[in-house]
Amino acid sequence: MTPEEISTYFRTMFPDADSMYAVESAGDRGAVVRLNFDADHHVRPGNTVAGPALMALADVAVWVAVQAEVGPNLDIATVNLSIDFLRRPPAGDVRAVVRLLKVGRRLSVGDVVMYADGAADPVARASVTFAVPAPQAEPAPA
Repeated sequence: MTPEEISTYFRTMFPDADSMYAVESAGDRGAVVRLNFDADHHVRPGNTVAGPALMALADVAVWVAVQAEVGPNLDIATVNLSIDFLRRPPAGDVRAVVRLLKVGRRLSVGDVVMYADGAADPVARASVTFAVPAPQAEPAPA
């Protein structure tokens, strides 16, 4: 799937979340996804991006990368997400860069490094694993 196809699919499946994320690139076993910062939803005391917003970004970014590899599959599900918060990101957009380490028949694993907009040093890194269910066969006609 191209970034445009993934964006359209994402808007269709998750219309409430569409404005929060922008797919900048997807394919070649990776993706770049931007969290469009919203102070009403993503800020925490200290004027920094909230940890749960970074966790959601990591999850969405790997979801995008996996969709780009396996095609549209709404049944993929997160089975593990581990995150390290490295430094406080200032209130603002955050970019997630994904590298898929494994794209298997049952599991896909991605490594995510997140950067505050315009910063060279990462603010967080995560490892995300998705279960990729086997396609369901169509039932035989009765």
